[in-house]
Amino acid sequence: MGVERTALISVSDKSGLHRLGPGLVEMGWRLLSTGGTAEALRAAGCPVTDVAEHTEFPEILGGRVKTLHPRIFAGILAAPTEEHERELAGLGIPPIDLVVVNLYPFRETAGRPGVTLAEAVEQIDIGGPSLLRAAAKNHARVTVVVDPGDYGTVLDALREGGGDGEFRRALALKAFRHTAAYDAAISAALPGLAGPGPSRTAGAAERLLLAEEVPLRYGENPHQWGLLARVPGEGGLAWARQLQGKELSYNNLGDAGGAWRLVWDLPGAGVAVIKHANPCGVGLDGDMAEAFRKARATDPLSAFGGVIAANRPVGREFAEAVVEQFAEVVVAPAVDGAAREVFAAKKNLRVLECPGPSEADVVLRSTDGGFLLQEADLGWEGEERRVVTRREPTGEEREALELAWRVVKHVGSNAIVVGKGDRILGIGAGQMSRVDAAKIAVAKAREMGHDLAGSVAASDAFFPFPDGIESLAEAGIRAVIQPGGSIRDARVVEAADGLGVAMVMTGRRHFRH
Repeated sequence: MGVERTALISVSDKSGLHRLGPGLVEMGWRLLSTGGTAEALRAAGCPVTDVAEHTEFPEILGGRVKTLHPRIFAGILAAPTEEHERELAGLGIPPIDLVVVNLYPFRETAGRPGVTLAEAVEQIDIGGPSLLRAAAKNHARVTVVVDPGDYGTVLDALREGGGDGEFRRALALKAFRHTAAYDAAISAALPGLAGPGPSRTAGAAERLLLAEEVPLRYGENPHQWGLLARVPGEGGLAWARQLQGKELSYNNLGDAGGAWRLVWDLPGAGVAVIKHANPCGVGLDGDMAEAFRKARATDPLSAFGGVIAANRPVGREFAEAVVEQFAEVVVAPAVDGAAREVFAAKKNLRVLECPGPSEADVVLRSTDGGFLLQEADLGWEGEERRVVTRREPTGEEREALELAWRVVKHVGSNAIVVGKGDRILGIGAGQMSRVDAAKIAVAKAREMGHDLAGSVAASDAFFPFPDGIESLAEAGIRAVIQPGGSIRDARVVEAADGLGVAMVMTGRRHFRH
């Protein structure tokens, strides 16, 4: 098919062009290009033929139509056969042997706060995906490149004869994945940009393909790799600024995420300590240092090596209280200079600054062969606070019930949380039996020396039998909040009345599996 080889280069991301272009020219390649890419190549000292000159057809519609021309696509799609060679020669169309394309920045545009539908639509690339698909289809002859990080490897392969079929096939698969992810990103973003649609789940799974990949130290264990996929525009802890400390691991982010969600559910200024995905302490106080001391006091042994989250800016006194013990991560909406000075003495402590919680409405987890997605458990609207016992809770008990109820939502089910107005005293998490969760919450509180007389309890789901209430009342608990909904609710309420325990039902459970 002739001696001279032709490369078509049309990229949004122009990094690396100053190496790629001269490298190709040095090997005798002819460069075809468009617009800004052509300018960048010429700036690198490369002779370039404009696509419009090659096709003898101008760019039209404000640049929307540039490469969509038979002279381009025939040059790419011609198979390495004598028949196709004769046909190209008869039409005077030179073959194109290398296609280097990356696409308009749709993901970045769609993820920008306040972006309009029109702005996003204008960043939907048409010619680029078509060029990539054509080149990838014809990888038996054509080399296709989507990643500037591959330029050096491709140049080396071309210098050695062009690389073998396996090399071109690997690049083609990368191109197909690139265009598939691009299309999925469009389908994920457009429903939200276009306004409320008929389906609340539209684009939920595809939204993952908008994500940027950030390697982590490792996964749950050091022999497992870990990766953070963060979605532009979502905000939240995935986009927190790390001020100091070791690289974050999978577990660090998992625990930090749990702590961060919890503190923004609290009914006031407060601090939470998380260990192994469950809260081990929560405290409320306008003074963040005092809120932390209350949270640590819930279970000081479990708090060792935990993740600490605050829902207000933190300063020196908070930092001084935190560094008295070993912690893995601290996260707050703001960390002042004095606090940073104190934290700096603990060089391995990871300190994250994050302006606020994410409004992401989808929760993802894996299962064998796929993923599970669900609507996030956000907010408290629509919940009842219905007193079902003869005794009404006191004002102090109501405040304590609200705190315990907001905390139990973040504890692994079955879950029972025991507390008072400004702090949590005991937590029973992840038990197969609800009465066992109640006994553990009480036992942990007593182990730490907490007085449970007059305290309250929250249960993330209904009590199936009266035994849970009986166990809590025996420990001194005077009020309980739970969703209700058991076929034995009447028996449970009767037991509470007999024990003098006030009970509030919310009509909504908060399992966390």
